[in-house]
Amino acid sequence: MSGGLDSADFSRIAADLHEAPDSERTLELVVEYACHAVACDRAGLVLSHRPGRLESAATTDAWASNVDQLQGEYNEGPALWAMQHRATVLVDDIDADPRWPRWGPAAAELGLRSLVSVRLFSGDRTLGALNLYAARAHAFDEDDVAVAEIFARHASIAVSTAGEEAGLRYAIDARHLIGLAQGMLMERHGLDADQAFAMLRRLSRDNNIKLRDVASHVITTGLPPKEP
Repeated sequence: MSGGLDSADFSRIAADLHEAPDSERTLELVVEYACHAVACDRAGLVLSHRPGRLESAATTDAWASNVDQLQGEYNEGPALWAMQHRATVLVDDIDADPRWPRWGPAAAELGLRSLVSVRLFSGDRTLGALNLYAARAHAFDEDDVAVAEIFARHASIAVSTAGEEAGLRYAIDARHLIGLAQGMLMERHGLDADQAFAMLRRLSRDNNIKLRDVASHVITTGLPPKEP
């Protein structure tokens, strides 16, 4: 399933991550590029500011956000395992993996079947984890794991460089705003979570403004920004 990136691709990704204008955009680019690097269905990045505690910092969509947040709610899951054991997690079929008795069935009910979770770190400090998700079993092989680990090294450098506490906190706060805006769009327009998130992303790109600012506009006015 590997995306087949070569060294030039990784160099370009590293440059793009380094040149991101702020920590919020850095985290968004990490999950976007992760899907190209490993060709996963969805991706999520969680940060650890306190031992054993996770906060969702960036996801490709609302589904990935839900799966990531469940790890924090249940205080178990592959991201926590990867951080605690300092090792990459590969799950071929979540239905057959007994390591997370609460998170596993809940994630499977949402449609998750297989995943790779890679620890992000700087020196001895654990920054968080990158979660790569697939809706079919046995979606990832050893080559995918190797690519994910290489990508995670680049992502770790980018997150660490952008990772002044205030900057990452700002990015996490943006996730909360986006969640509130999603809820408003779902209620007012009869959308599901993925549709609401996709609308916010499209408005962000079409208007060339940050996703956070789109969410703030929706929360403040009750209306999405006018499309150009």
